[in-house]
Amino acid sequence: MKDAFGAPQSLLVLGGTSEIGLATARRLIARRTRRVVLAGRPSPALDSAARDLGALGAEVSTVAFDALDPDSHEEVLGKVFADGDIDAVLLAFGVLGDQARDEQEPAAAVRVAQTNYAGAVSAALVCGAALQRQGHGSLVVLSSVAGERARRSNFIYGSSKAGLDAFAQGLGDALHDDGIHVMVVRPGFVHTRMTAGLPPAPMSTTPDAVAAAIESGLRRRAEVLWVPGTLRPVMAAVRLLPRRVFRSITL
Repeated sequence: MKDAFGAPQSLLVLGGTSEIGLATARRLIARRTRRVVLAGRPSPALDSAARDLGALGAEVSTVAFDALDPDSHEEVLGKVFADGDIDAVLLAFGVLGDQARDEQEPAAAVRVAQTNYAGAVSAALVCGAALQRQGHGSLVVLSSVAGERARRSNFIYGSSKAGLDAFAQGLGDALHDDGIHVMVVRPGFVHTRMTAGLPPAPMSTTPDAVAAAIESGLRRRAEVLWVPGTLRPVMAAVRLLPRRVFRSITL
């Protein structure tokens, strides 16, 4: 159960090698979290992440999880919840794709959509139902500012995040009366392995900054977070731009 300050004592990270996910886990371990489950494809990186978090004093385990295999989600994630209550689930997996290549290779574009949207929908529904059964908990979904309005330069990734964002908001409404908290996080450009080599966008941020916002949002039971917060009014204005103007802007 969360403590009196809203800090989770147990955490499940879907996307166990995600830099934002691990930064969040480190931050929560420093507060109250004592059990962490990292779900991801088996790899030396996943094992290394578990060792690093374990050294901070938490009980850390790993579980083999594949976003592209939704048929396995109920069994894999069901076992995690069967081992004990989970106070917070962080859905942190996703792929950026290669826009130029993916436009030429529809199968690659579909893979982005299947990972970022279909896989996330499946995992979120399974976890949401488990939280509902245990009667408490938070589900944190990493969306993106890219989902606010599709841009020419990354509309495949952006559309997958737009779908996930809308889904997560609806799931939050569906679970609200059962006391389950769903929080949508919309970071801007984050300096991670996924964005390495790309020119940073204005108001770019870091995994640690996103993690700090998530921790604060969990305490406040926020429903939507922009990271940094200044993106909120900026994107509100961008959303209202006439399409012909938006199309002429290089983003």
